[in-house]
Amino acid sequence: MMHVREDLVYRVLTYQDLEAIHEATLKVLERTGLKVFGAEALEIYDAAGCNVNKKDNIVKIPRNVVEDAIASAPGRVLMAGRDPKYDVVLEGNKVTFTNFGTGVQILDPLTRKLRPTTKQDLGDIALFCDALDEIDMFTIAVTAQDVPSKTKELHEAEAVFHNTSKHFGHDTQDGWGTRRFIEMAAAVAGGMDKLRERPIVSLGTCPNSPLELHESSTEIIIEAARAGIPIDILSMAMAGGTSPVTLAGTLVVTNAEILGGIVLAQLVNKGTPVIYGSSTTIMDLMHTTSPVGAPEHAMISAAVGQLGHFYNIPTDVGGT
Repeated sequence: MMHVREDLVYRVLTYQDLEAIHEATLKVLERTGLKVFGAEALEIYDAAGCNVNKKDNIVKIPRNVVEDAIASAPGRVLMAGRDPKYDVVLEGNKVTFTNFGTGVQILDPLTRKLRPTTKQDLGDIALFCDALDEIDMFTIAVTAQDVPSKTKELHEAEAVFHNTSKHFGHDTQDGWGTRRFIEMAAAVAGGMDKLRERPIVSLGTCPNSPLELHESSTEIIIEAARAGIPIDILSMAMAGGTSPVTLAGTLVVTNAEILGGIVLAQLVNKGTPVIYGSSTTIMDLMHTTSPVGAPEHAMISAAVGQLGHFYNIPTDVGGT
């Protein structure tokens, strides 16, 4: 963990730019809305006064609902380690580091051949990251493709719990898997109350760009909020592909997707710890790929960091 010197911060946006993106985002959420799947999520938005078209799955969120959700999201989030010496607090200008995920192939260190990732690979990587001082928290690095798909996230959790005492950020598949994972984490933490007090795990989910929260995402957000554990809502829009080709337009789409998820979390449980996440980049229109190393990715990431500070919500940027 480190603190960033204010004179070394790369600021892409002025305060007026941030206000303009915020206002444009509020217009998108209120006039265009999000496409939202999941009957329970639609009911939650509806009960809060949102304009919900259940036939077309369109949810239009009024300005006051968005701003209330932003205000209730904590500016300080504890990402507890199983060993308290690994506790991480996300707030202000503190910078922490985690590994990236989630890989589906690995270059086997013994055979030097590319192959699908396994549960053992995940455990090995977790153990490796546990030993690295540079890694403050562990994020699921690879997926276990050698276990039943229905219980995949539970096998992955077992592999990680056996190999690191650092905070564990997991990606689950749906509401059922999320509930089971939270039960596992509660057992490790010593009970649900202790897990709420010291969340040794967090969850992550990605909207479908442009402007869609699929059912798995809404289920994960709802279950995380009910349990009171941190939820990272991470947009992965691609400028010129799934979002406008202009970076300003892409930031509006990214912002709308994240805030739409944050609204849901806060409606379920006011004060739910949320993380404003992004791995948004551009699309390489020649090769139709997502170049995480592109200069525009760095610009978008810096802007996302500024938006997180603008809202006083801890921010996660992937691929830097």
